Amino acid sequence: MYRTHTCGELRISHVGQEVTLSGWAQTVRDKGYMVFIDLRDRYGVTQLLFNEDISSPELLAKAREVGREFVLQAKGKVAERTSKNDKIPTGEVEIEVTELTILNASKVPPFTIEAESDGGDDLRMKYRYLDLRRGPVQENIMFRSRLAIETRKHLSDEGFLEIETPFLIKSTPEGARDFVVPSRMNPGQFYALPQSPQTFKQILMVSGFDKYFQIVKCFRDEDLRADRQPEFTQIDCEMAFVTQEQVLNTFEGLTRHLFKTLKGIELPEFPRMSYDEAMTRFGSDKPDLRFGMEFTELNDVAQNKGFKVFDSVELIVGIVAEGCAEYSRKQVDELTKWMQRPQIGAKGLVYVKYNEDGTFKSSVDKFFSAEDLKVWADKMGAKPGDLMLVLAGETDKTRKQLNELRLEMGRRLGLMKEGDFKPLWVVDFPLLEWDEETERFYAMHHPFTSPKKEDVARMLDGDHETMKALRADAYDLVINGSEIGGGSIRIHDRKLQERNFKLLGFTDEEAEAQFGFLMGAFEYGAPPHGGIAFGFDRLCAVMNGQSSIRDFIAFPKNNMGRDMMIDAPAPVHTEQLDELYLAQKQIEE
Repeated sequence: MYRTHTCGELRISHVGQEVTLSGWAQTVRDKGYMVFIDLRDRYGVTQLLFNEDISSPELLAKAREVGREFVLQAKGKVAERTSKNDKIPTGEVEIEVTELTILNASKVPPFTIEAESDGGDDLRMKYRYLDLRRGPVQENIMFRSRLAIETRKHLSDEGFLEIETPFLIKSTPEGARDFVVPSRMNPGQFYALPQSPQTFKQILMVSGFDKYFQIVKCFRDEDLRADRQPEFTQIDCEMAFVTQEQVLNTFEGLTRHLFKTLKGIELPEFPRMSYDEAMTRFGSDKPDLRFGMEFTELNDVAQNKGFKVFDSVELIVGIVAEGCAEYSRKQVDELTKWMQRPQIGAKGLVYVKYNEDGTFKSSVDKFFSAEDLKVWADKMGAKPGDLMLVLAGETDKTRKQLNELRLEMGRRLGLMKEGDFKPLWVVDFPLLEWDEETERFYAMHHPFTSPKKEDVARMLDGDHETMKALRADAYDLVINGSEIGGGSIRIHDRKLQERNFKLLGFTDEEAEAQFGFLMGAFEYGAPPHGGIAFGFDRLCAVMNGQSSIRDFIAFPKNNMGRDMMIDAPAPVHTEQLDELYLAQKQIEE
């Protein structure tokens, strides 16, 4: 056999045993009279020893032929190391090799295959099969596997059935762009890859499968960033005959189980916060609760004091950075420039230093007296030694900008502690968003979200302004400022669903063409139902304190949606286009 043990298995208790190991040569150290090779597999690293006292000249010569990433089989006796390495589990032992087989040679890798690699992102993605040999990346992929297994076990124990839904479906106009797939047997017609299994899981509820889940691939043709990929994975779930409270309790239980089982962490209480409260207190519908720095609105104490910038705006709002009154002018100017970047777009930043001696120094001293600034401080809960940072402008835009500043100050002050997890349910979202440019409503979540029970009558009969105030029976799970999952109680009545489509700008014909199958199903005894979908890749990243999902995906795409390893997307042969009726001549016709 190729191996009797793995490279992470041997301990001091194995000393004297004859063993066989197989793996990759991570490092080769030739000391002249002896050679050391660190042999690596996904379980760990074991040191191989070749010594003039115990190894034949032929064996020593073969050891010196080995280069980095050669695939080796080594047989020998486990011995106690004279120079122990307490940084690895196998650091007390080594193998006195009696037989070495080079199973395969390797070219010199284009980057070092170690925890800290010298390869850039593009290079490592091009040689992803080498990058996947690195310890931290392997740990991420193995964590992902354990998370999927524990998710399946827990949901199965809770009575959920794992049911697969189709990947080739119909394109829909709502949400992100679809990836489309031409149909050879139906010329000029196209499938779409699913952005989520939403309508299918609702159909399953109509079908009587009252607890469904699926760890499923989803696809969105949208601009990418660190926590987005064109194909991603969801823990997709749906339940029948449930209220919002039952859904939240069920998936709070799943989240607690996953953190306890995989990280040994008992999560604190999952508080509930309305969307309006989250926006008012933190300027975000996914606030990071690991630190305070809550917003304070200052319109009533900062307006009508002769400062035109404040007097003409919708909102004046600020935060307190504790202990930062000692910030230099250079530091404050740098922070202001950071806020003025196009990504944030603030016009300026007002600062007030509440000095340790009780005096104030601010960028608005011309307009506000020390007594005025003391009123600000009292309202904001600032104390001597603190720095007050204030923005002003349109309400929604200013809150979003101050949220960015709050998060940046949290990072700079080290307030986002590693291993600290603060979960939160955000509830009572608006059902619809009005867009001034297109002059139409958009669904805040998706078109199948139900309004709160007390808002149903107003949705059916209300006027345009009433629609803006409708609340959704929707909820998001947020952990440390990242949206981990989102869901809602669904519409299960045809009349209400038709009304929602009409509000979203669908004609009756468009609604029937796109979703007639779902509304038709509602006429055959659709139960009340609701569900949630967790971003599986993002959950992996957040549980491990990482911001990017890329290293929790075995073969990710880059920021242009390209697979650098296989060089995709790529052109296809003209013959394939002909078969799909997509050749240029046929397109023109």
